Amino acid sequence: MQKDENKKFVELEWICPNCDGRNKGSKKTCANCGAPQPDDVKFHRAADEKIITDEKAVAAAKAGADIHCGFCGTRNPGNAVSCSQCGGDLKEGKARQSGQVLQAAAPAPKAVNCSNCGAENPGTGRVCKECGAPIQAAPVAAASRPAQTPTASKTPAAAPKKVNWLLFGGIGAFLLICCIAAVMLFAVPTKSVKGTVTDLQWQTSVPVQEIQPVNYSNKSGSAPMDAYNVSCRTDSQEVCEDKTVDQGNGFAEVVRECHTESEQYCDYTLDEWKTIQTYTLDGHDNYPVYENPSITSNQRTGTASETLTVIFSVPNGQESYTAGSVSEFQQFEIGGVWTLKMNAMGGVMGVEK
Repeated sequence: MQKDENKKFVELEWICPNCDGRNKGSKKTCANCGAPQPDDVKFHRAADEKIITDEKAVAAAKAGADIHCGFCGTRNPGNAVSCSQCGGDLKEGKARQSGQVLQAAAPAPKAVNCSNCGAENPGTGRVCKECGAPIQAAPVAAASRPAQTPTASKTPAAAPKKVNWLLFGGIGAFLLICCIAAVMLFAVPTKSVKGTVTDLQWQTSVPVQEIQPVNYSNKSGSAPMDAYNVSCRTDSQEVCEDKTVDQGNGFAEVVRECHTESEQYCDYTLDEWKTIQTYTLDGHDNYPVYENPSITSNQRTGTASETLTVIFSVPNGQESYTAGSVSEFQQFEIGGVWTLKMNAMGGVMGVEK
């Protein structure tokens, strides 16, 4: 278990619901307007948070969740017994909620202008260096934003940035035009020409496969059930994550949580069908023939394939067309006249009698 003296803490912030001023977590009243900190204000992380080293601040962070007096509402340290304001017994008080993991604050801007006088201030400033007005609080996560309704008027929030729909519309129109152009060039017939079949060309392929050992190295996960020569190892690494946990007193503890992640890697051998030779035949008619090779007991023939090409003579030269099946290929005969559907790039998209 981690020793108490090794604990690390950061100071949080709270936003005054009365004036929107940003305050350090340890402050019991708003530094800008003097309003007391309500008991249901939520703490959130500061953009410029640092590990605290001051002994008194560390002791305050370790004291536990603050207690609001049940008689006068005053905020008291978690280790207090009686209220510092009215002397009431804090057993009747209400401890702040604690233990929540807080999300990191958004990065602070380099500079921010005061909404009251316009002076430029550092992005992490809490009050204006010129007029003392509170600097608008940066947006915080929904889980840590104060739930109170302001009791005084606030500076209106800046209007959201408008989406440039004209720009997006222009980009969309350009992409649509490109798609239409591609379809017109390659997928839409633009002209038809007459062609006479001058040649029929076919080539068939029949692969012969054989069971062969295939070695696999450094494969993640378990080896297949039918693998042999199996050798596995487990690689482990420690993965750590720092979490910032609200202590309910204006401070948060930085807790490092670690766990071990393991992954198994294996080397093994599998017997698999591999193509060892491909037998091809070709011809110039519309009846393709497939080789029938002799095979041994540990061999097999794979899936046969074919390339079926029809050559046409057209007014401007010669065009070729690849038939999609043997039955289609057998419809063509030397001297037959067909209508070729051509796209804008001069490719043959289809044929019809």
